[in-house]
Amino acid sequence: MSNAVLEKIDAADFERFRSMFYRKTGIHFEDSKRYFVDKRLHERMKATGHTTFKGYFTYMRFQASGEEFQNLVNSMTVNETYFFREEYQFEAMVRDIMDELDGYRAPGEDLRIWSVPSSTGEEPYSIAIYLIEYWKGLAHRDVELVSSDIDSNVLASAKKGLYSKRSVQNIPLPLVKKYFKEVNGQYQLSEDIRESVSFTLANILSGSNMKQFRHFDLIFCRNLLIYFDDESRKKAAHVLYDAMKPGGYIFLGHSESMSRISSMFKVRKFGDVIAYQKPLAGGA
Repeated sequence: MSNAVLEKIDAADFERFRSMFYRKTGIHFEDSKRYFVDKRLHERMKATGHTTFKGYFTYMRFQASGEEFQNLVNSMTVNETYFFREEYQFEAMVRDIMDELDGYRAPGEDLRIWSVPSSTGEEPYSIAIYLIEYWKGLAHRDVELVSSDIDSNVLASAKKGLYSKRSVQNIPLPLVKKYFKEVNGQYQLSEDIRESVSFTLANILSGSNMKQFRHFDLIFCRNLLIYFDDESRKKAAHVLYDAMKPGGYIFLGHSESMSRISSMFKVRKFGDVIAYQKPLAGGA
């Protein structure tokens, strides 16, 4: 198969794939992404022994296990991140938001945080380290950390907790020494931190899949909505709203704004940091 000639993907094939992928994931590929999409499709065609797009597409769509569609999702999604990215949001979390959330909840009730997408784990692990280092409330309040992604490969990588020097370059050196062990030029995150996060496969635009995600106090959903069109963003906003407890907060990426997507959330500012809050019961 390695020498087989792969059939060119024409405009109709590209549109057929783009439409299907959008319906299933909410991710829309612009025409400018055509080269990227064609390359990834050819890689998957070659890997599965198909020389034509039609043959591969039929195989992928009707495979009972759904394994090849997951492989396709893994190849089409871009996952680049690093520890302490957009750190000002972590600072607002421990300085302002966690204490406010702590005041809303009954004694003995866990605070629940959801990081989506997880990518390779830098964000949820950054949250864990920040809480341990800088939020005094951990002395009396347990926190549950859940992180999700549509890509099963990055979830597997996240669970291993092995990172490049570039990934950890924004972490203060004392914390690198405290939470990582250098292994053959890479950085292995401590087992305690890895065990503090539960990783799950999730597509936030899949209604049935998302019913299990509920009762979160704080959500980090950064740099995901930029891959969606307006309709998918609105659908995602409803999903995220339903996943939150009243009074809960959500952080988006610096180039994203919930105000342009949904009017359900209340805009809150903590210094220069913007967060979006699900109103408390009674509209407070």
